[in-house]
Amino acid sequence: MGSTGRFIASIPKIVVALLLVAAIVNLLIGVFLRYVMVPVTDWLDVDAIRFTWVEEVGEMMLAWLALVGAAIGVRERVHFTLHVLRLSPTAQLWANRVHHVLIAIFGALAAWYGVKLCLLNRTLVTPGLEINLAVLYASSVVGGVLLVIYAISMIVAPPPPDASIVPLEVRAE
Repeated sequence: MGSTGRFIASIPKIVVALLLVAAIVNLLIGVFLRYVMVPVTDWLDVDAIRFTWVEEVGEMMLAWLALVGAAIGVRERVHFTLHVLRLSPTAQLWANRVHHVLIAIFGALAAWYGVKLCLLNRTLVTPGLEINLAVLYASSVVGGVLLVIYAISMIVAPPPPDASIVPLEVRAE
């Protein structure tokens, strides 16, 4: 894969990293406005600073972080797994393929219903910032499509088995 392909493959990770930083900054702004500026404006007897937008921005970021992050977790194989069956390498490969088929189906359903929600709510806006609600529901479309792409890539070209996974009975203490 060339440098352009690596960059394109890293776009979801970059987006999630930027969203995480923005969510932290948004949270800090909310805390500052609530616990510092509200008492200051009360003490000065001036109009309060409205900060309802902080919740709306946080909700949008959380949705995008969760859904795109879930897809990245599938691609990076970092989701929790429980190894209770001792399968042959061939059986394990097929179990992983079935597992990723189910993930792809879930991603397709999330994307399909996300599109329906986007179309249904395209005329509605959030109360504070008046952001189109389709932006919120588009997170399920993007996350679902990424889940499908990453799950199919794991079916077509599965990574080598993880050598660090050793059944409990075999581990030496």
